[in-house]
Amino acid sequence: MRIAIVGAGAMGSIFGAGLAKAGEDVLLVDVSTSLVEKINADGVSVETKDGTTTTKLPATTSPPEEPFDSVLFFVKCYHTQAAADLAAPLVGDETTVATLQNGWGNGDVLAAKFGGERTVVGVTYNSGTVRGIGAVAHTNVGPTFIGPYAAGASTDLAQPIGESLAGAGFEVNVTGEATTEVWRKLVLNCATLPTSALTRLTAGRVGGSNVLEVAHALAREATAVARALGHDIDPEERVSTITTNLRAVGSGKASMLQDVEAGRKTEIGVISGAVVAEAADHDIDVPLTKAILFLVQGLEEGAELA
Repeated sequence: MRIAIVGAGAMGSIFGAGLAKAGEDVLLVDVSTSLVEKINADGVSVETKDGTTTTKLPATTSPPEEPFDSVLFFVKCYHTQAAADLAAPLVGDETTVATLQNGWGNGDVLAAKFGGERTVVGVTYNSGTVRGIGAVAHTNVGPTFIGPYAAGASTDLAQPIGESLAGAGFEVNVTGEATTEVWRKLVLNCATLPTSALTRLTAGRVGGSNVLEVAHALAREATAVARALGHDIDPEERVSTITTNLRAVGSGKASMLQDVEAGRKTEIGVISGAVVAEAADHDIDVPLTKAILFLVQGLEEGAELA
């Protein structure tokens, strides 16, 4: 397959390098000239527990005017619209557009731009950290769930990209309940990302501190909203999974903590903000989630994060 990956940060590089190593025709697209030049010169370096490998693959800031089989988005949520506009030349009549981004609402942006009938949504429990320009660490290996954006649609659209990811060694589940899986991940993110960003604690330290009680309470609030939307998610399963995941990741840093430390705007708006917005629409009280949302927004304002 010809696969374009929009966003050559940690996750885009991990997936791009994996697909390229498996023989797929991969193009990385990013707005950073220095990053693109580094990748074109030296490839993408991915550090794992088994060592570091470097994979050569092309990168560009100016996508060619030719359709790819799949275009996969890994940019920050607040860049999704701009990224969709940038990637438009890559999308033809038979192109599948997919998102594995954090948060709720990225699929809506892509569907509005390219059509819901060609949009695939999902989540991944892989995680990564940028070590330097063109160098990333694959800090956690986990499953990926993908499926149709449109409710009740066939999973056929997601099958080819799912097969390519599986062929690259990623654990992939193609499902008709992809939006439920997005909310399942959203519950986890609401519980773990802002708590880490606000306390500056690594995942393992959150899992071993009193902050874990806050994470559990946030998970229960977000699950109540998800269930109101029709998603069959068990709050106690989420609480148990969150505890296990935090302790397993250990010294890994949550993406929102990485954003704060790097002086970047966070994705709180499509994480806690999405839960607060849906809660208001369904008359559900989520006081702790709202407080966390306002605190992270205050942190951004105080630090003048871009």
